[in-house]
Amino acid sequence: MDKRIYPQPIESVATPEPYGQRSFTDAAEAVAALRALYDRNTTFLRDSFNSISADEPPTTRYRAHYPEISISVASYTQADSRLPYGHVTSPGFYSTTVTRPDLFDNYLTEQLRLMMRNHGVPVTVAESETPIPLHFAFHEGAYVDTAVAERINRPLRDLFDVPDLTATDDQIANGTFEPLPGEPIPLAPFTAQRIDYSLHRLAHYTATSPFHFQNFVLFTNYQFYIDEFCALARELMSEGGGGYTAFVEPGNVVTYAGNDAPSEGTPVPRLPQMPAYHLVKPGHGGVTMVNIGVGPSNAKTITDHIAVLRPHAWLMLGHCAGLRNSQELGDYVLAHAYVREDHVLDDDLPVWVPLPALAEVQVALQEAVAEVTGLSGYDLKRIMRTGTVATIDNRNWELRDQRGPVHRLSQSRAIALDMESATIAANGFRFRVPYGTLLCVSDKPLHGELKLPGMATEFYKRQVAQHLKIGLMAVEKLAEMPSERLHSRKLRSFAETAFQ
Repeated sequence: MDKRIYPQPIESVATPEPYGQRSFTDAAEAVAALRALYDRNTTFLRDSFNSISADEPPTTRYRAHYPEISISVASYTQADSRLPYGHVTSPGFYSTTVTRPDLFDNYLTEQLRLMMRNHGVPVTVAESETPIPLHFAFHEGAYVDTAVAERINRPLRDLFDVPDLTATDDQIANGTFEPLPGEPIPLAPFTAQRIDYSLHRLAHYTATSPFHFQNFVLFTNYQFYIDEFCALARELMSEGGGGYTAFVEPGNVVTYAGNDAPSEGTPVPRLPQMPAYHLVKPGHGGVTMVNIGVGPSNAKTITDHIAVLRPHAWLMLGHCAGLRNSQELGDYVLAHAYVREDHVLDDDLPVWVPLPALAEVQVALQEAVAEVTGLSGYDLKRIMRTGTVATIDNRNWELRDQRGPVHRLSQSRAIALDMESATIAANGFRFRVPYGTLLCVSDKPLHGELKLPGMATEFYKRQVAQHLKIGLMAVEKLAEMPSERLHSRKLRSFAETAFQ
């Protein structure tokens, strides 16, 4: 005989008061409305969770929905054809769900301002039909009383909506989403639930809040670069900031400009999988650096999540194997093409898709190398080579029969090999984030030229500092460009979302 005790049936569904639809012709006012609606609905879910009592078995389901922003365009009138985003190409009804408008305030305001300017129409704020999962109503760092969960005598999914991973995908960004008849056309590349998923993953992988991430991101595959970045950042803070206002380390440990020591946060007992460090400027205009470790899986994972923050550019600074006899240890490689044998993106971006070099990024990197090294023109070729970088998913490819890999590398005209750069570039292409790669030759396996222990120590001391200085200078050059110029039209597909 079945002796299980079944909970009482759900008798009602509790929701916040209906919001209705509100029209705005001012972008800042529209974002303020989004923020108020989001705060109201997430507060409702948190309060409802905390109100559940052990003495009264719950029979009510609690639900609140994400805010939604929409726009209706009735004309084929073309916007400025030079703009890579901020407009639509055909009449229709466009919408997107919105999360964390506090975090995306500047981004949302700019996107809506451009839409209003380019099409002369208002935007509408309303509640969507997508429920907010309870998990995402609690932001990173929030304290959830386990005693509340323990006194609920039924599955949490009976009472609250939970993340629907079947609907959390990248079809819009991948260009494979096809709206059903009568369904709104996507206004943005990511839905609210997809963004929330990544925000929580970012906090987990990097041990810093997504709020601290800056618009320019440097990736590296060696801790030496992070050590140098931290030393430089602490020196800047001690000397007044040099234009930066704070330095943030894992554990959300914050050192403000003009100080020698942190004044906020708690250092983590152990570093996370991919620790992030942030040199902060107002409006997220600073630099974030992430140690992604080794391998294409980490490279894909972190860029999948950082992409939802809509950064202005990301660059790979790391070490590589030099493939040409003319290269020396310490030489630079500026990638202008990629051979993709990483395989982690094969289902999202087929290998036959070319990854174009972005002129603005290439020029910034080359100019930075010239300025830091003091070399220019033909002399610059002595220490930097521009060419194809191959990315492979087998770190010990040298231990296999080399005829296959070496033949492919030769046919592709590759000049360097690593395990991350093509993945980062491919995800930049896929998510419309301007990308670039500047690597440093640290060994030459095809020529038996490997670093000896003493050589390695001296090499890292000398070259990492210079390499990082070049990367930061390149970022400064990119930051001086208007965002509509930096976000190249090369990254836009046929059926493109209006939001960047």
